[in-house]
Amino acid sequence: MIEAGFPISSEGEAKAVKQIANEGLKAKICALARTKKEDIDKAIDCNVSRIHTFIATSDIHMKYKLHMEPHQVIDKAVWAVEYIKDHGIEVEFSAEDATRTRLEFLKEIFTKVTEAGASYLDIPDTVGVAIPIAMRRIVSEVRNITKANISVHCHNDMGLAVANTLAGIEEGAIQPHCCVNGLGERAGNAALEEVAVVLKYMYGVKLNLDYSKIYETSQKIMRLTGVPLAPNKAVVGINAFSHESGIHAHGVIESPMTYEPISPEEIGARSRIVAGKQSGAHGVGKILENLGFKYTPEQLKIIVDKIKSLGDKGLNVTEADISSIARAVIQSLPTHMKKIKLEDILVVTGNKINPTATVKLHIGGKTVIVAANGVGPIDAAINAIRNASEEVAPFTLKEFRLEAITGGTQAVAETIVTIVDEKKRSFTSRGSSEDIVIAGVEAIIEAINKLMAES
Repeated sequence: MIEAGFPISSEGEAKAVKQIANEGLKAKICALARTKKEDIDKAIDCNVSRIHTFIATSDIHMKYKLHMEPHQVIDKAVWAVEYIKDHGIEVEFSAEDATRTRLEFLKEIFTKVTEAGASYLDIPDTVGVAIPIAMRRIVSEVRNITKANISVHCHNDMGLAVANTLAGIEEGAIQPHCCVNGLGERAGNAALEEVAVVLKYMYGVKLNLDYSKIYETSQKIMRLTGVPLAPNKAVVGINAFSHESGIHAHGVIESPMTYEPISPEEIGARSRIVAGKQSGAHGVGKILENLGFKYTPEQLKIIVDKIKSLGDKGLNVTEADISSIARAVIQSLPTHMKKIKLEDILVVTGNKINPTATVKLHIGGKTVIVAANGVGPIDAAINAIRNASEEVAPFTLKEFRLEAITGGTQAVAETIVTIVDEKKRSFTSRGSSEDIVIAGVEAIIEAINKLMAES
């Protein structure tokens, strides 16, 4: 059953509901209507197979919103159900704010609308204030006084929409009202994907759904509505099947069942080993292998340390970032062969003065501190490094290229530099860092180390 919309709300809504009703879908199409003639007539015009009509039944709604007495509410509800039935259309009746309605009055109105011809009785937790044990009690009480089918419609104001929906089902409700991604008024409604997955995998209830389309549908709804999903959204959030912790990643690599309650492929998703401050060598190594990199244990340790450093700064490390880091590390010299190391760098820049860089390098057993100007901060840093290394490894910069920025203001930048020595030999290296200047400096120093290793 698809409740396609509320036709009386606008002409566009009515047109959409009618178009959906005429699509010939496998699902029945339902329209929403208050217990008002104009609402119901508009819904009838949409060619739907069911009309879901509702009126509030809680004391607070009857007093402050409807300004009606309980007997008037019953009369209105019974009239609406009979009017819809007279037009040959199936009826679902909702007692709005049912979970704050006096139980005896709720049973009375449900009895009357059942006698009038309602096939489905909906118990809405309109403002999300029920707890599961209360929902079970209400559903149980209603089941005892009617043979009509029972629906539950739960809002998520207190984060209990799915729990309350399942509680209602446990007591015999056969139709849960759900929305993809938990969309809905205020904090939303029970999430379709969560209810469906729990029913299948935890209750063993088979539904007539194509579970392999759950993730795809969720993503499409997110794009169409423009409402983003929280990363930690159950079942379909980007983190739902992502593993960063070294312990978790190791377990999932050995057997996905260790840290995944269901196979993500069942719903059209996939597992992801992600990198961050909690990453371990096992997980990062698996990512590198999936990306096609071959590495030594020493290189893996350096890559992991760089990833952890980024994670400690609160940065999300993407696969593109990891690729950038890995290329720079794997193409660099082994640590014991590096004769020049960066200890510190300070860059000062502005819009009216030439940028100045001061570098502190460790060269051949001694510390060298040199400053230089440049047309930009990277140029100043390169000039300072050139001046510092001039006696041991003179070079000319042949090429400096910013190869990739993986996205966002805190993304990892990748630089490629080529230097030429006095013998006209070229040495190319890469650097990667969330700081473009540091990425350039790392690349230059690595190139110098390659030059010195050939000398």
